[in-house]
Amino acid sequence: MKTKFIYKILNIRYLIVLSVLFSVSLSGQTLNEYLLIASKNNPEVKSAYLKFEAALQKSPQVSALPDPTFSVSAFGKMIETRIGRQEARFSITQMFPWFGTLAAKENAANLMAEAAFQMYLDTKNEVFFNVKKVYAEMFELQRIIMLEQENLEILNSYKKLALSKFENGKGAMVDVVRIDIKRNESLTNIQILQKRKEPLQTAFNSMLNRESLFEIQFPTELPKANLNLNIKTDSLFNNNPKVVQLDRQKEAFEAQKIVAIKEGYPKIGVGLDYSIISKRDVPDLAMNGQDAIMPMLSITLPVFRKKYKGAQKEAEYMIAATEEKKVAVTNNLMANYSSAQYDVSKSIDLLNLFDIQLKSTNQAIALLIAAYSNSGSDFVEILRLNQDELMYEKAIAAEIKNQFTAQAKLDYLLSKNN
Repeated sequence: MKTKFIYKILNIRYLIVLSVLFSVSLSGQTLNEYLLIASKNNPEVKSAYLKFEAALQKSPQVSALPDPTFSVSAFGKMIETRIGRQEARFSITQMFPWFGTLAAKENAANLMAEAAFQMYLDTKNEVFFNVKKVYAEMFELQRIIMLEQENLEILNSYKKLALSKFENGKGAMVDVVRIDIKRNESLTNIQILQKRKEPLQTAFNSMLNRESLFEIQFPTELPKANLNLNIKTDSLFNNNPKVVQLDRQKEAFEAQKIVAIKEGYPKIGVGLDYSIISKRDVPDLAMNGQDAIMPMLSITLPVFRKKYKGAQKEAEYMIAATEEKKVAVTNNLMANYSSAQYDVSKSIDLLNLFDIQLKSTNQAIALLIAAYSNSGSDFVEILRLNQDELMYEKAIAAEIKNQFTAQAKLDYLLSKNN
């Protein structure tokens, strides 16, 4: 009966591990809720979005005409004209840049705003990846605690079996002592693991911008990864915000080059001059005291060309620098993508291996327990295999975490985050 009891516990333990490994996740909604909270509350995400909003305000600034100039002149010693003395003079002038200059400035500002938006998207995706990473660590910790607790229960069952064999004269008291040693190790491990929860909870809450001790339900499962390792590498990172951001910046610098060229053309000014004339004490004087109105037209002479050529060269260098930066970013993304692909593939292979090893270990333990119940021998081997079993179960939890984290990294690189 005792052998069947222990064997039943081992089978349940094995089935629990398999359910974690292959079940459809029920906690995906919870993770999605955490991601939604992070997208709204995380200060890095909020800062990036505010920078985007600030960039949007640049367009109306650069696309507006320069302010008109208004001047007033009052003469200490009045100027006498034929039709009367000049009392005061008012002038207003409006300058107009060369045709298309304002449109080019607006285009450059809008493209920079689009680049800022892509930076916001990348920041949000990176925060999502970090949230998933810590969430996976929380899963691993909770799973290992559960495994240690289950192992403690099994050791308690082993102790009852060893005591029974000792009382019947078929076992040694040293077997009970060995079990107590393992039980103490397990109890200490559980205490240490429980203390690890608080720093993980603090790290997770900090990304959600919440109080560090805000209670979190540690997950016992992870959302099942949607593995696809056969993605074509052609245009792999076209949607990655880092790449799109650089594309928009390059287009903005090209627009700035057009602005620099047009800034080198003359600016045209249109104005109006109005003079107040007092009447002269002269009878029958034509236009006596009539105010003077004079339209004006002005034009700038951009003869100092160095500053305009310098602005064009600056834009050209920034375009070239952005192109090189895009190559570097793409190379880095490809290297990270290849590494994450390897991590996912490695986790799949290791999970398959640990599954086989765990099944074989369970069978070996069951056979040894049956032999021990009959003869009282090989108890040390039972404990050794029990530790091997626990090791494989912990390794499975770690690889589930690693696979989920690697898949989250792939999603981040391919900009597949929600």
